Amino acid sequence: MRMILPPLSERRVIHRYLMAFFRTHREPDFNRAIGVMCRFYHLKRPRIAWFEYIDWGRLAGKTYEDGKIHLVHPENWKNGRKYNSERQWINAVYHEMGHYVFWADAERKADTFAARMERRLTNEVPRRNGRPARHR
Repeated sequence: MRMILPPLSERRVIHRYLMAFFRTHREPDFNRAIGVMCRFYHLKRPRIAWFEYIDWGRLAGKTYEDGKIHLVHPENWKNGRKYNSERQWINAVYHEMGHYVFWADAERKADTFAARMERRLTNEVPRRNGRPARHR
């Protein structure tokens, strides 16, 4: 299956808004990021609810059949987690949006969506075995 993603420029904008929200907790930054994604896919905005923890701290987010998304707020993500990085929280947001966009229960598909949304966002040189890769 071919997965349609926003262009790199839009993905960078989405990522920038999510990073800003993680750091400052300003709701408009998060709303803009979700808005850009929903406009690209021509979808109605999901109803998002914030929680301190979900399922005794085991989950970062959950998407329901009716389009609701429950997410752990970044303030609470930073507290009480062994792995509490910004990148992991953003990946969790992309993962749950993958469930919403593709309306799929398949974890593999949501994981693939999250990984592809983050691909090529930075200007790093791809590496192979610790050395810069040759471009052909």
